[in-house]
Amino acid sequence: MTAPQCAGVIQTDFENSFIKAEVVSYDDLIASGSMQKARDAGKLRLEGKEYLFSDGDVVLFKCNA
Repeated sequence: MTAPQCAGVIQTDFENSFIKAEVVSYDDLIASGSMQKARDAGKLRLEGKEYLFSDGDVVLFKCNA
């Protein structure tokens, strides 16, 4: 599934208003201790509409209000 499709599983409006996804692997998140620390360590990446999710991805969706 693409990033907007996954967002749409959570809330249908999220699929249509998808902007980007902040993604970190589960292992990197646990090793870092928090999303902020993962971001500071450069483990967090921004992905667009064509991104295909992998098992173990932890995601924060950014959508237009």
